[in-house]
Amino acid sequence: MSESLDVNKGNQMNKGRANFAMQVGVDSFAARFPDEGGGAEVSASESIRNLVQRIELADQAGLDVFGVGEHHRREYLDSAPAVILGAAAVRTKSIRLTSAVTVLSAADPVRVFQNFATVDLLSQGQAEMVVGRGSFIESFPLFGLNLEDYDEVFAEKLDLLLKLRENEFVNWSGKFRPALTGQGVYPRPLQNPLPLWIGVGGTPESFARAGALGLPLMVAIIGGETRRFRPLVDLYREYGKRAGHPPEKLKVGVHALGYVAETTEKAIDDFFPGYAKTFTKIGKERGWPPTTRAHFDAVRGEHGAMMLGNPEEVAKKILAHSEVLGGISRLTFQMDVAELSQEKLLNAIQLVGNKVVPLIHKATAGRKG
Repeated sequence: MSESLDVNKGNQMNKGRANFAMQVGVDSFAARFPDEGGGAEVSASESIRNLVQRIELADQAGLDVFGVGEHHRREYLDSAPAVILGAAAVRTKSIRLTSAVTVLSAADPVRVFQNFATVDLLSQGQAEMVVGRGSFIESFPLFGLNLEDYDEVFAEKLDLLLKLRENEFVNWSGKFRPALTGQGVYPRPLQNPLPLWIGVGGTPESFARAGALGLPLMVAIIGGETRRFRPLVDLYREYGKRAGHPPEKLKVGVHALGYVAETTEKAIDDFFPGYAKTFTKIGKERGWPPTTRAHFDAVRGEHGAMMLGNPEEVAKKILAHSEVLGGISRLTFQMDVAELSQEKLLNAIQLVGNKVVPLIHKATAGRKG
């Protein structure tokens, strides 16, 4: 899609979030932030409560979905995402509440299903799961798992989770968990089946597996150029087609770094310092060079994956990148990496809900997801 894209084009907006081809939301890792003055770190208790406040505001502002990740690191407080989503469920009305992602390899699928079925009941049918292997590996030694089984354990546990969605009584056996011999698994969710997406990074086998299973795909694109993921998304759709799944079932979502402010200049000034600090720290762990302003400018540029700027600019970029990938059904912003204050995050959520979402919905109204 060219730079001349007009985000104001499109059919008249439909009523109700479910009618729109593309959903827009926010994902959080429950990061611990500094206070507004840049001083002491906000306490863990206050950080968690602030996150629930952001989810509540996202619902009020008209966002379609809010996701909570799962990590087992000091700087993130999301080791139990279902608990956080359960707290938000009783304070929200319409927003979809999902994991982003549940590290299924390190979990018991029975407990995962029970937890999210409970969130679904609390939210009156608004819960979802995005399951994946996770981009950090702390959970493997924490739960006594072997990294050599990284892919095999995920495939097996996904198989069980899918059976739990489909059946109240399950007969199943595998290598990494004791067998089930017809036990009932409760509670059952309000939604049948409970929505489940596969979260992926850049591994072709993960895209192919999701397509073969006919499950919606959530692609984490946290750097580089969005268009480079098109062959992988095409692979997902091809495997889905081969397996006989209808195109409308093969939904694609994108999880991207992003932030919205009143002006592009303000968005850059707010976001860059914390972004550079976070990615330089992660880079030391993974052997990457320090993050520079040139790198930041590239990733927020026309083809870069970051969705950052004023509302009109961000909406335009989301639509352009959707076209690059052959159409997406969901876009979620990840803002936690920049150590932004609660005030700035709340303001960004308001702008996404009040400005970006209407532009996206207007441009995509009437399209098939």
